[in-house]
This record gives sequence, structure tokens and C-alpha cells, in this order.
Amino acid sequence: MNQAHMHLLLTHLPIVGSLLGVLALIAGFAFRSEPVKRAALGILLLAALAAIPTFLTGEGAEEVVENVPGVQENLIGRHEDTASLFIWLISGLGLLSLVTLAASLKNNPLSKALYAVTFVFSLATMGMATQVGATGGKIRHTEIGSSTVQANAEQQGSDAYKIEQGEKDED
Repeated sequence: MNQAHMHLLLTHLPIVGSLLGVLALIAGFAFRSEPVKRAALGILLLAALAAIPTFLTGEGAEEVVENVPGVQENLIGRHEDTASLFIWLISGLGLLSLVTLAASLKNNPLSKALYAVTFVFSLATMGMATQVGATGGKIRHTEIGSSTVQANAEQQGSDAYKIEQGEKDED
């Protein structure tokens, strides 16, 4: 198993973990359930911890794919830039989740404010997580890029027109 394989295996954990943590936190607020909110904080903390090995395997993954035909260096660079910001955001979210959890367990009056700050920060982090996933996906999943999809659709449309008109390919 190489670094690219490890990176691909791990990459979904912080992204999906961020989303699940936010959804669980919303459910905790909606149902006024302290255990659900605490579980949400745990999910966000696990997502932050999973981001560490994901980030660390990124360089090795780059080395594996940078010379693969069709891989564009600018897409790797864009993904690397968003991932660098994301690791800081999710690390901060992990620490904030831990502080909020500790305050909640001690019934500290600041825990309500900390929950609100954690929620807002988790939304921003989740938004960045989607950007990291989207930029990473474009490296090897050309169907994600709108220009490729549009070019394929135009080509299919052109071929359909030729068939409709009874034209033959002169290749």
C-alpha cells in the first residue's frame, strides 16, 4: 500500500466526520440533548484527529500521481493550498471541541457560549472540507471538472447530430 492509497483511504474521514459532527450538533440543539451535543463534539474531535494522517500522506500521494499522464500540476497545487488551510481550521475545531466538551462535562456556564462558537466554527470548517474534497477529486476524477463534462456533452451532441443527418465519419 503506497502513500496515495493511504491518502485516498483516509481522505473521506475528516470530510464526512465534519458533516456528521455538524448534523449531530444541530440534532443536539434541536432536541436539547446534552449527550447528543457531546457526541457531536466527539465526532468533530475524531474528524480532526483523522485529518492529521490524511494531511501527512498528501505529499507522498503527490509524488505517486504527479507524473501520471493527465494529472495537472495546477490541480495538485490548488488542492495542496486548500488542504493547508483546512488542516489549521480542523485542528482549531478539534481543540475547540475538546475545550467545549470539558466545559460541558464540568457544567461550566461558559459551555453554552462555547457550543455556539464551536457550531459556527464547525460550519466554516465543513465548508472548507468540501473545497478540499472537490479540489482533490479533480486531480484524478475528470468527470468532476465542468469543462470536461461540457466538452464531452458537446462531443456527444455533435455525434448525435451527425447520426441524425445520416453523415458518416470520414476517419
